[in-house]
Amino acid sequence: MPYCLAIDIGASSGRHLLGELKNGKLETTEIYRFENGMKEQNGALTWDIAALTDHVIAGIAKCRELGKIPATIAIDTWGVDYVLLDGCDKEILPCYAYRDSRTAHCPDEVFSILPENELYAKTGIQKQCYNTLYQLYADKKAGRLAGAKSFLLMPEYLSFKLTGVKAHEYTICSTTNLLNAEAKTWDFSIVDTLGLPRELFGEILPPAAPVGALLPEIAARVGFDATVVFCPSHDTAAAVAACPLTDGSAFISSGTWSLVGTELTSPTTSALAQAANLTNEGGIDYRYRFLKNIMGMWLFQSIRKELGKKYTYDEMMHMAEESTFTECIDPTDAAFLAPASMIEAVRTDLGKPDLPLGDLLSSVYHSLASSYKRTVEEIESISGEAIHTVAIVGGGCKDDYLNRLTARYTGKRVSAGPVECTATGNILAQLMYLDPSLSSMAARDIVRNTYKDDIKYYEV
Repeated sequence: MPYCLAIDIGASSGRHLLGELKNGKLETTEIYRFENGMKEQNGALTWDIAALTDHVIAGIAKCRELGKIPATIAIDTWGVDYVLLDGCDKEILPCYAYRDSRTAHCPDEVFSILPENELYAKTGIQKQCYNTLYQLYADKKAGRLAGAKSFLLMPEYLSFKLTGVKAHEYTICSTTNLLNAEAKTWDFSIVDTLGLPRELFGEILPPAAPVGALLPEIAARVGFDATVVFCPSHDTAAAVAACPLTDGSAFISSGTWSLVGTELTSPTTSALAQAANLTNEGGIDYRYRFLKNIMGMWLFQSIRKELGKKYTYDEMMHMAEESTFTECIDPTDAAFLAPASMIEAVRTDLGKPDLPLGDLLSSVYHSLASSYKRTVEEIESISGEAIHTVAIVGGGCKDDYLNRLTARYTGKRVSAGPVECTATGNILAQLMYLDPSLSSMAARDIVRNTYKDDIKYYEV
């Protein structure tokens, strides 16, 4: 099989991985990595989309330097954030980041127009103040939609910059709170009720659909041509597409966020699901990821950054292991979304202003494991599906202590790995495009075959 290039961009970093299928196993090589992060601009948290675009192109150009030319390219990113374009396809700036506070009061304003239970019944998406719906509503209030003719979620925008083609992709659109869960397309009753311009919402394509060839100027810059394909372009959807799930499995896609859930064949939009704030996001082959967003490694990332990166993550883990402190915070609380000081936010929530660092870290560990237990129990109860295994994938699955605590708290067998699940899911979708006979389930068999010796297991 030819090379496929996965461009996997998270809120803190991005990387390009070349993938090739050999003898039923996937071989991947990281060829480019770059830092990403929110920028403060005039008191707002924003994304530097020009720098992101430059990094995407620079990483593609590395393929020519290596003499390994991909047939296809696909991009996955975090969800909900987007770029507005005017009638000349010029960006309407700034590009706001989801952690910006401008949407803090938007949910209540929206619910005064469209009742919360009606919105959930239509979309099945959990209430989060940063959902695209609330961001677009804030844009409308600020007059930013007056000149907008197009709206592209982040991976769609970056694909547009490569191809000149404006298109939407199902899994990333499902994070907006504007997609009808049953119909799997834009819910224009919501769009019209909130007074959002219909013209912003174009056709939605499924994962493994082609977007287009590289623009001539991009092909000249990188030194070759290739087809840009839509993978499951929401990073969690890509990760779950490559997660070695079996019947009775839950997953935790563990990165900046911990996404705890299971796969279902139909959405669950009951009052109980709404009360638990569970969400129904789109997956490959139009399956549903019934899950909850929990602040994950973001807590550790913020604490480490605040300490000037004095300690490695392993050193922080060992400090937590040596502590006997187990009082918990709620990792879903908005107080931990973007505090000026994560350390002070945790101490304040616990009511312990002098809590030592080791105890503070221990609290975060036990809080995450406890929230995983609670979420798995909610999913079992509401879906009616018994769960016996929790599959942890992504960068966070390297944290041995959190894996052990997850097994202890949930009472389930835990598997950890693969680490590069998001990029793997990205590549699998490209392989499905190149070989239409390859099903998503057969693609998961490739994952099992590739990583069977790397996955670790933790018993209760």
